[in-house]
Amino acid sequence: MIATVTLNTAVDKLYLVDQMQPYMVQRVGTCISTPGGKGLNVARVVRKTGEEVLAAGFAGGYSGGFIRKALLDQGIGVRLTESDGESRTCINIREKATGRHTEYLEPGPQISGEALARFRRDYDSLLDESDILVLSGSAPSGVPCELYGEMVRRARERGKLVLLDTSGPCLQKGLEAGPTMIKPNSDEISQLLGFSPSLRELPGAMKKLSRKGIPLVAVSLGKEGVLVLHENVLYHGVPPQIETVNTVGCGDSMMAGFAVGFQRKLPVPEIIRLAVAISAASACALMTGDYAQEDFDRIYPQVLVKQQKLDGQN
Repeated sequence: MIATVTLNTAVDKLYLVDQMQPYMVQRVGTCISTPGGKGLNVARVVRKTGEEVLAAGFAGGYSGGFIRKALLDQGIGVRLTESDGESRTCINIREKATGRHTEYLEPGPQISGEALARFRRDYDSLLDESDILVLSGSAPSGVPCELYGEMVRRARERGKLVLLDTSGPCLQKGLEAGPTMIKPNSDEISQLLGFSPSLRELPGAMKKLSRKGIPLVAVSLGKEGVLVLHENVLYHGVPPQIETVNTVGCGDSMMAGFAVGFQRKLPVPEIIRLAVAISAASACALMTGDYAQEDFDRIYPQVLVKQQKLDGQN
């Protein structure tokens, strides 16, 4: 079983407008509301592949009730901890004329000590039900970044695979506990290392992270795919050229692909192929955390996975 943890869940609202006009009243042509937050995007894509998935984290208020019901309606198991405040709303305004979009992300509720204690108990129960944990996204107020390291350690002590996809201090704290996999983007890997590696320098930078006890280090490259370092072999998963519709959440879709690949015990090159194909297919869909099966079926055979053995030098 795959479980996702989203500490800062949200109601994601997609507004479709003909043209964005600042300082004017605008009519929204279409409004689509979905459960959001990086881990919930992952959960939705995992379920789309046919795998069973549990969604954990915090949810509260009327928005929390919407999130719970919508997840259950989508066939996703709900293990959300009740928070004291209202779950946040995140708005993505997309201009149909150009495809440009602007996001407004609320910070989320203040999490009390009592709610944090409830979550820790719920997390222990989640570990009993799960083989793979995907820890994604930011931490709301009141949740220390050290919780990521704690979650990784507790899962690893129980023999679980842990896939970590966060940023900043939360990524650093989680990294120190030795997750199975991390997937920073180029900006996040720069924050971890204290410098911005060029594409040529990325393999060496990934090796430095791998030496911290991370079996699989992936760096997402947007439309260029993903670089993956595993057992001193560097893989480059390359998607075909596609016509994108919505790139928001493609990284979450890729993370879902990695989780499904691990769950199915696929060889590493096939895990990468699956993750890249799902990510590219999701870029063809309007909804975040979704893809059309026909897009996946078309893209999957076209994904290239190149590989090379790295030397043992720094």
